[in-house]
Amino acid sequence: MTAHLVSADACSTPAADVLTRLGSAVSGLTSDEAAARRAQLGPNSIRTHGVSGVRILMRQLNNAVLGLLAVTAVVSFFLGDRTQAMIIGIILAVSIGLGFVNEYRAQRATAALHSRIRHTATALRDNIMTEVDVTDLVPGDVIRLELGELVPADVRLLEVNGLECNESILTGESVAVQKATDVNPAAGGSDAANLAFMGTVVSAGDAIAVVYATGADAQFGRIAAGLSDREPETEFQQGLRRFSYLLLRVALTLTALIIVINLLLHRPLIESALFGLAIAVGITPQLLPAVVSTSLAAGTRRLAKLKVLVKRLVCIEDLGDIDILVTDKTGTLTEGRIELIDAVDGGGRHADEVLRLAMLATEVDPAVGGTSANELDAALWAGRATVRDARRVALLPFDHRRRTTTALVDDDSAGRMVVCKGAPEQIMAKCDGVTPSAQQVLTALFAEGRRVVAVATKPAPGLTKVSTADEVGLTFRGFVIFADRAKSAARQSLRDLSALGIEVKVATGDNPVVAQKICAELGLESGGTLTGSELAAMSAAELDRAVAECTIFARVSPEQKARVISALRRRGRSVGFLGDGVNDALALHSADVGISVDSATDVAKDAADVVLLDKDLGVLAAGVAEGRRIFANTIKYVLMGTSSNFGNMFSAAAASAFLPFLPMLPSQVLLNNLLYDTSQLAIPTDRVDDEQLHAPSHWNIAFIRRFMLTFGPISSLFDFVTFGLMLGILQVGPVEFRTGWFVESLATQTLIIFAVRTRRVPFIRSRPSWPLTAAALTVIAAGIAVTISPLGHTLGFTPLPWQYFAALLGLAAAYLVLVEATKKVFYGESARDLTTLRTRGHAHRVHRRAARFSSPGPVTTADAAVNR
Repeated sequence: MTAHLVSADACSTPAADVLTRLGSAVSGLTSDEAAARRAQLGPNSIRTHGVSGVRILMRQLNNAVLGLLAVTAVVSFFLGDRTQAMIIGIILAVSIGLGFVNEYRAQRATAALHSRIRHTATALRDNIMTEVDVTDLVPGDVIRLELGELVPADVRLLEVNGLECNESILTGESVAVQKATDVNPAAGGSDAANLAFMGTVVSAGDAIAVVYATGADAQFGRIAAGLSDREPETEFQQGLRRFSYLLLRVALTLTALIIVINLLLHRPLIESALFGLAIAVGITPQLLPAVVSTSLAAGTRRLAKLKVLVKRLVCIEDLGDIDILVTDKTGTLTEGRIELIDAVDGGGRHADEVLRLAMLATEVDPAVGGTSANELDAALWAGRATVRDARRVALLPFDHRRRTTTALVDDDSAGRMVVCKGAPEQIMAKCDGVTPSAQQVLTALFAEGRRVVAVATKPAPGLTKVSTADEVGLTFRGFVIFADRAKSAARQSLRDLSALGIEVKVATGDNPVVAQKICAELGLESGGTLTGSELAAMSAAELDRAVAECTIFARVSPEQKARVISALRRRGRSVGFLGDGVNDALALHSADVGISVDSATDVAKDAADVVLLDKDLGVLAAGVAEGRRIFANTIKYVLMGTSSNFGNMFSAAAASAFLPFLPMLPSQVLLNNLLYDTSQLAIPTDRVDDEQLHAPSHWNIAFIRRFMLTFGPISSLFDFVTFGLMLGILQVGPVEFRTGWFVESLATQTLIIFAVRTRRVPFIRSRPSWPLTAAALTVIAAGIAVTISPLGHTLGFTPLPWQYFAALLGLAAAYLVLVEATKKVFYGESARDLTTLRTRGHAHRVHRRAARFSSPGPVTTADAAVNR
């Protein structure tokens, strides 16, 4: 047996010889043969993106702020200040350790959830068609390919029935390729019509094929194996990186200024350098990576409880970015349980014959019976046995362009005939002499919200196979009527999404009247309906205007769904799309955030950023809120850190220029930052005001810079008041001065979180979480305790008089009052920034498409669509 075949051999060799070379037969492999080959050749996967501790650790180290800390620690050590080096080392260990632990735990949880999403293929094992995991496929397996599936490996086609494959993942061409079984010695690679390739999508028809190459030996596998493992940055990560660089520039500027000032004052070089480095470290929010990873990890755990799988941690923030959701109808707004109601003729009278004909034009063999993956066909056959008075000769399966299934059957009473079943508009347009009463019946059924399939026939004596050319000149026979009732919970879910400022639009292949009725029943106010035929006639500019108003897009094709998404994005909207079928894959790729469900087709699940393990809009609303909550808490730390750090370090720089001694020792500066940064690790537990969840918030470095330059000087002002108190009133020496400023600085920059965390009046109209309150008060108490403990003398502290603490209470209260007053003015002047903390852009969205490829678990054929 040949382990794998190359494409050139597989396409140029007769099918029987291919089976022989693969050690297989048309009856497939036995389970034992398949297990032996898998043990020898390995799984049908390209590579495994497991949870790598080394990779997570490297991501923690790839941070400009931590790089500055590491350099400062090394320099301090070699300049002789072991205490400063030790404190920086503790800061580094806490930041990196917390970041690593949180991300590792979150990725393990995500991987565990991801393992629940399985991709299967239908293989002929032990002469029985069996569902097997795609990773268990081996060369020689005979498999069935059906509409909507991803081809799970490179295969040689043995039988085809109208098979077409979308091979854009390999060729870049979106036009479907027709397949055949003929040997083509001249063809090679992706040009071979008798081959189907891993990761391509079955867009029409079905087939029987034999696997000739799996995993990295498949054509897509060879391409993917050479791709970089690096995950592209999301906009959230880009914002963090830009923010880190901003602080790095400010820190280096202040450091250089302080060193120059101290040298001009003829102070020792080493002492000046150490103080300058301490200031550089002090202005940076050292635990930002830990706060971010803690927030994301907590969010992942909360979403896991809600059965929401986010493929990458940072995609949680992307989910919170959505301000418009385009969703399918079936299973989302409706129950998704299709029930057969009746079959009627053109006059609306019950007709068993119409039901019988409809059962013949399904993918279920009428001589055997059974069920179908197609929900309408499954409802047709539910509880019904075989059709004994007719035999099927050939079948042309359903596809999303024709919206029709056509069968060639031998009927005991009517002879050989063509039976067509499909969307009423398409079927009735192909019929001769449809009566006005039939159209009236159809209109009434649509008005009731029913799903309707039309059935038509024509005689076909002597016909041996069927094609689209036979779908003309039909005789209309009647309608099959189905019900898919509105989901009762969807009404509240729509309210929840509206409360989050998310506009909902519906894109469906169903009739517009049915879609309008469902939306009306759920209270989704419609701004208008656009049909696929109307959309097809529109230019890009006309569509851009139409999508702003229309709520329902009915009878739309997969390409038209993608056009709607693209038009909304051109209008500056951040678009989420929820879909679960092969016809949704293009739209999932086009959206800013693609959302699918566990029961979706493989191509839909792998095109998505987020997978819902329950198809529930309420779960999605919770996920969006969680994303916004995480971003809001991250921004609290950023704004608090930049304003108080900048103010304190500016005060240190200014004080060093006029004091005859250093205003604070380098080790004291670092201890101060370590203590108050530690208190902020509780920020991810904090409550978020409702108004901060009503619209997405975004990074805007200019806004952060304005905030820093507004509130930083307020911190400096109270530092200078403290300087005056200690030097002018209490007349303290250097040790008392440093101790007093250490306590005041720690108190003010820790307490400011309560003002920065909300735009409301703190404690009265917006209560912080108790862990945040406890952490802040504990750190202030710990800072005061250090100054009076035996360790205080070693660190250069001394106990302070009670008069100082009495004054400190007054200073802290005045500080918070002034911050509150400034807050009102600042946010009043920056109203345009209340809901836009970062400017919108589209470049980062290109990265998200590639980011989907890097999900935990084995990368199999189903992941191939991710890179399309």
